[in-house]
Amino acid sequence: MKLRIGTRRSRLALAQAGEVAERLARAGIESELVPMATSGDRGAAVAASPAGVKGLFVAEIVRALQAGEVDLAVHSAKDLPASDEEGVVVAAVPPRADPSDLLVTRDPTLRREAMVGTSSLRRRAQLVALRPELRFVEIRGNVDRRLRMVEDGELDGVVLAAAGIARLGVTPPSSEVLPIVPAPGQGCLALQARADDRATREAVASLDDPESRMAFEAERSVVTLLGGGCALPLGALATITGDTVRLVALVADPDGSRILRAESEAATPDMVAEAVANELLAGGAGEILAAIRP
Repeated sequence: MKLRIGTRRSRLALAQAGEVAERLARAGIESELVPMATSGDRGAAVAASPAGVKGLFVAEIVRALQAGEVDLAVHSAKDLPASDEEGVVVAAVPPRADPSDLLVTRDPTLRREAMVGTSSLRRRAQLVALRPELRFVEIRGNVDRRLRMVEDGELDGVVLAAAGIARLGVTPPSSEVLPIVPAPGQGCLALQARADDRATREAVASLDDPESRMAFEAERSVVTLLGGGCALPLGALATITGDTVRLVALVADPDGSRILRAESEAATPDMVAEAVANELLAGGAGEILAAIRP
């Protein structure tokens, strides 16, 4: 059996798919990478995707999976829409990497009104409240491009996922872990297969990490319950201790003027997600998200 793994062409995406290929090889399963250019990689506008900005980076790969052109799709879990496309399931979630956000800078100390780049409303909303002395600017591009913007002096700093930096093997000149709630699924890889492809699903089952899977499901579920979508200021992080799932989530106004935060513990991902979502909705999360959605 040789699995065809669909992946984006970016260096980070190829590193992630390569990590999966190595895990499969250790399980005695042969695979090959099938790199694809997505709409997001080609710079398409968000309006081009019904699923928003995240859909720009997964749609073509999912379509190739549905069409049988690849057997497995490897995504950053945070790039997935809140629900799977028809006929597709998340067959495995390998052990999660560090879900933290990093502030990467040239110098350890940022001057007042230093320019920090981020494309995420979630990050910006939390950082405006946390570091009001900084200026936050919108940026696009892959991790390599964003790091170069700091190296070349276009920006004083950028906010990036710690997992991506680690998977690329990059050591920034200066970085700090930010005390903010990450994106749902951040640090996780999601391996999609066709629902009716029993052979592939069985082949990758050994890569599934139960705790990472539970955390992913709790975080994804709270997004669904909040009616959330892509590019919204919505964060969530679940941790597993024994038989308990703990979830913290937040919804914020993009300008950081109002941040709603809730946390709870329960026995299952669905139960904890429902408790946290209800608390956020009672606090006005629905109104905040409705005002932002296109």
